Amino acid sequence: MRSPVWLVLAVALAACSTQQEAKPQVEVLQKIPHDTSAFTQGLELVDGVLYEGTGLEGQSTMRALDPSSGNVQKKVDLPEDFFGEGITVVGDTIWQITWRNGVAIERDRKTLNEVRRVEYQGEGWGICDDGQRLIMSDGSAKLTFRDPKSFKETGSVQVTRNGQPLTELNELECVGGKVWSNVWKTDEIVRIDPATGQVTNTYDLSSLKPSDPDVDVLNGIAHIPGTNEFLVTGKNWPTIFRVRFNGMGQD
Repeated sequence: MRSPVWLVLAVALAACSTQQEAKPQVEVLQKIPHDTSAFTQGLELVDGVLYEGTGLEGQSTMRALDPSSGNVQKKVDLPEDFFGEGITVVGDTIWQITWRNGVAIERDRKTLNEVRRVEYQGEGWGICDDGQRLIMSDGSAKLTFRDPKSFKETGSVQVTRNGQPLTELNELECVGGKVWSNVWKTDEIVRIDPATGQVTNTYDLSSLKPSDPDVDVLNGIAHIPGTNEFLVTGKNWPTIFRVRFNGMGQD
């Protein structure tokens, strides 16, 4: 007995849907060693150098890494009482923000040496440069826009997911007019439209987290220029992963 056409189509569609659901959200393309002493707060790849900012008082650093091996090529320490947070490259300089010190440090990109300090109000978590402005997170659902030279605030947007505020936005990466963000205490990376504040995609990276209880949370996103690939890691993780997010397209 032949099955009705509608039943055959229903079974085929169900199978297709199951296959789509089973497809992993993130595809691992490469594993790169990572210094487990690095409490990663910011990650950015520019001109073949992987820049990393790390945190914790008395342990905060600014580093330049070889992205193929993970080896630290250059490192400078922050003052003992500073808790380093996110970083972003702007031309020949790097902005490195601090958690509760209220200070952004501008650095020379070649030497990593401090050029100047700028004060700001509130906490600093993540920061990225979209080519026209800096976008900064402070642990709330707000993203603050800043002038890349003066660091002065120029505006802000509230981030929502499914109509609800999404708080604890952490490390940021600006790519193709969108903002990618770690969400603290989760294994998620979200993609945000900064024009509206709406989360347009959520990616589950729990499959990457090491089983070692000594590692901390997922944190650190660096887009690989000219591709739809990223480098991601976490605080004290032994590995940096080169990944592709399925379904994101070419940003």
